Amino acid sequence: MTPVRPGPDGIIPVSGLTDLVRGYNPNSDSALIAAAYDYGHKMHDGQLRTSGEPYFSHPVTVAMLLAEQRLDDATIITALLHDTIEDTKSTYREIAIRFGDEIAQLVDGVTKLTNLELSSVENAQAENFRKLLMAMSKDLRVLLVKLADRLHNMRTIKHLAPEKQARKARETMDIFAPLAGRMGMQWMRDELEDISFRVLNPEARKSIIRRFVSLRNESGDVIPKITDDIRQVLTQAGVEAVVFGREKKPYSIWRKMEEKKEAFSRLSDIYGFRIITHSVADCYTALGAVHQRWTAVPGRFKDYISQPKSNGYRSIHTSMSGRDGKRVEVQIRTSEMHAVAETGVAAHWSYKDGERFENPFAVDPFQWLRSITERVEWQEDEDFLEHVKLEMFTDQVFCFTPKGEVVKLPRGATPIDFAYAIHTRIGDSCVGAKVDGQRVPLWTKLRNGQSVTIIRAEGQRPQPSWEDMVVTGRAKAAIRRSLRGEQRATQVRLGREIARVSLERVGKKASDKAMETAARRLGLEEGEDVLARLGAAEMTGRDLIATLYPELLREAGLPKARNEAAPVVIGLGLGQEARPAPCCNPIPGERIVGIAERGKGVMIHAIDCATLGAFEDTPDRWIDLRWADGHSNATHETRVEIALANDSGTLGRICTLLGEHRANITNIVFTDRKPDFYRIVIDAEVRDMEHLTHILTAIDADSDVAQVRRYRAAAAAGNAPAGR
Repeated sequence: MTPVRPGPDGIIPVSGLTDLVRGYNPNSDSALIAAAYDYGHKMHDGQLRTSGEPYFSHPVTVAMLLAEQRLDDATIITALLHDTIEDTKSTYREIAIRFGDEIAQLVDGVTKLTNLELSSVENAQAENFRKLLMAMSKDLRVLLVKLADRLHNMRTIKHLAPEKQARKARETMDIFAPLAGRMGMQWMRDELEDISFRVLNPEARKSIIRRFVSLRNESGDVIPKITDDIRQVLTQAGVEAVVFGREKKPYSIWRKMEEKKEAFSRLSDIYGFRIITHSVADCYTALGAVHQRWTAVPGRFKDYISQPKSNGYRSIHTSMSGRDGKRVEVQIRTSEMHAVAETGVAAHWSYKDGERFENPFAVDPFQWLRSITERVEWQEDEDFLEHVKLEMFTDQVFCFTPKGEVVKLPRGATPIDFAYAIHTRIGDSCVGAKVDGQRVPLWTKLRNGQSVTIIRAEGQRPQPSWEDMVVTGRAKAAIRRSLRGEQRATQVRLGREIARVSLERVGKKASDKAMETAARRLGLEEGEDVLARLGAAEMTGRDLIATLYPELLREAGLPKARNEAAPVVIGLGLGQEARPAPCCNPIPGERIVGIAERGKGVMIHAIDCATLGAFEDTPDRWIDLRWADGHSNATHETRVEIALANDSGTLGRICTLLGEHRANITNIVFTDRKPDFYRIVIDAEVRDMEHLTHILTAIDADSDVAQVRRYRAAAAAGNAPAGR
């Protein structure tokens, strides 16, 4: 095809566009295309691109890109007008009157996509991406125009400021390139990724190109030689086919090197060759011929003819050691399969010999979009975005249920992904799996063709570790929902115990009515929300009493606020201020020392704090301190680490013990969960060392407590005594 050159004004003439469209669609309405061209030209008159070119050169180039994909008139006209509503005085109504409702709706759809800032913060990005997919689901031609628009903008990205180039390149790499690939337009994905790669990591791209040049200098251009070798083998096998080869794009090579952690010379798909045959039978004959002639690389065979990708892609992929031991990738498919592979969903609007062509290998272009948009209603933003990105980026494996049904999963999926792909209930109750009849760990990565049996148990619940084992958005979302529900239930149980102990101290009961009253005063929906906040340490028992019975606080001897009376420390200089060091949280009753810190006053450390070792070379900063004698109502925060049995009511008893000893719980963190035991760190306010010792002794006496100790940051790393 002879390239159409721009006119003197830098814009491709309308005849170049209409001639191109009539070349594949003789019934095209050239007059309507010309009218849209003239209208767009008039609307954008006087506007310039960042490069200094007339702005209308951009919509025309986008229309030419879509015409090269042999698309229908409505899509071509939409491309010509796609920026008019956003950037000119044109309106939806005017476009509808001039060009019809269909085109007006398409232009409006592209405008809405353009207005989405996809590179914003994560949650906003997810919401905008959700809107993008919903807009695409109404008419996928909106996406085709948007992708062509992005491709031309990326081809001219050098005219933007560096920071804007980086933002657009990242947005393209994260969103538009995967969308193009998932919709089957692999050529467009390759180009979008390579341009983005050039912007985001120019040195890495240059290094790949230098290696290609070095390889050519060493062995010459091997592509024509290998192409001739393949043609000869096919001729001998009686297969008529078109054979051509190419070097892979730099980003494709870089991604393979990063994924496989292999050197450039070890990659099997630096060179790619395609064999285009007349029939499916010829595809398999060609496969047998090249495998007889050259050694196949183990583990590099994929049959997407018998198991097509969800976007309709069909092809046989194999890698071989070819001429001079060069490892090459070969793709084998029919001409109709090749049309789908090249144009993807665009094949549904394409023409052949002047007629709309129904390719037998093309699939419903809305199938994948429906599978995503069905989840829009229930997935949270981050889950939704993660799921969509996984759906777009990953290749697929095909596994079988015991009944022989096929389950499609992303590469790297595990039996847990498989279970959730069948049904959420099956995933939630999964306790094990058999692959091809053999019991395997749940983190096993599944491979093509394997038969998977899920072992279930009633009462089983998803484990926190599962989230790191799965790769599908569906599984991650289900696990997170279940864990959040379980966590809330635990917080409510713990909160109920904290509420009971706290209110009993002032002679009141933690009734449902009391919790509902507290919820109303705190602006919460229900009493259970109050309990959940207590259990999550988002509020304390004192806060609950202050909400319901503020007049009883002082009668019960409770402090008005944390550390109501400041700790009295002897040994400070005039005007010096001291604060407890967070590494050891010293409390009255233990020996202390001060470390003078510039701009921070004096930090009080326990004498056995492991952090003090860092100050041995600066003795001038040490200050001899001691707690003042006598009783104080001040409370001091300390941390207690407890390992206890994972049984119902155990944690509640511990909280009750703390409440009985008048120690206010301010936070609880689960540091390690196991099926039989779990480890927690409790932040509590105590009066002094004697008070803490009584609490540790009472907790240690509980039969379900395996270990209790005072927790310090250094102690957790093994640098300080283990505690009590």
